[in-house]
Amino acid sequence: MRLHVQNPPGVAHPVTEEQVSAALARHPDMAHLRPSYGDDDAAFAAGIADAEILLTFTREGRKRFPVGTPRSLAPKLRLIAFTSAGLDALQPFDWVPDGVTILNNRGTHGDKAGEYGIMAILMLQTRMPAFADAQREGRWQPLFATTLEGRTVVILGIGTLGGGVARRCKGFGMRVIGIRSGADPHPDCDETHPATALDEILPRADFLVLTCPLTPQTRNILSRERIGLLPRGARVVNMARGAVWDQDAIMDALDSGHLDGCVTDVAVPEPLPADHRLWRTPRMIITPHVSSDDDARYNERTLDILFENLRADREGRPLPNRVDPARGY
Repeated sequence: MRLHVQNPPGVAHPVTEEQVSAALARHPDMAHLRPSYGDDDAAFAAGIADAEILLTFTREGRKRFPVGTPRSLAPKLRLIAFTSAGLDALQPFDWVPDGVTILNNRGTHGDKAGEYGIMAILMLQTRMPAFADAQREGRWQPLFATTLEGRTVVILGIGTLGGGVARRCKGFGMRVIGIRSGADPHPDCDETHPATALDEILPRADFLVLTCPLTPQTRNILSRERIGLLPRGARVVNMARGAVWDQDAIMDALDSGHLDGCVTDVAVPEPLPADHRLWRTPRMIITPHVSSDDDARYNERTLDILFENLRADREGRPLPNRVDPARGY
């Protein structure tokens, strides 16, 4: 079976021949795969001509398969696996060649996201954003805080990222409320509720963590009105996408003191311009979209997930990472 790996030119962490060889050694039942590699147009054209599986990055999706691309470009292609969990940059999926299944990388990010999420919550609980503001201004300003035990965290999006955060929060004795598309229970949540109950749940949140995918349904889900439903002094962590919240309203709520602090790993736009107001908003900590990527293990886990899906495909089972274009994830 032919696998082609297409890396974008100059990408920081390309999927390498050495990594694929190591993955094949971990999964001897995948020894029949014949991989090829490329990072330019010529290598893509040569590799895709007989590839059945393409592993690539989201930035390559629309570039390599613009709407209307003839099927003859990749006549044997059955699966495109992306190295990202969120594929919002590829919506709508009208570019997908007929008969091709799309896979995301859900499952790669849980451990790293969990550690980032609990780090952000601990920073907010200990008033670290306010200390950072005081340090820049040369102010000695003692601020005291209590422990996380008994505090309520609402996690909007209980998938791999949100589940990783929930597990760490439970370890600190927090009450965890999960918001998801349905109300199915989650092992690390004390309660789960559908997204339709969000307005009723927000007033209970000491902390709100955003880990949902960006879809038409979640765009601006944390609107100005919903920010107003959070209790005064609440803290917010955004590990999802910048477009899932009203960024201006978040800044206004921090300026007014309605929100006590915020940590965000995402912004609109990205990269964030040096003169953007978000950099200067009080009690705001910003990281540049790095919360969930494990620098040492990301590609290793990506290949394991791909092989898990290929195994399921071979055995006639549902593919764990199959993307539903109607849902967007």
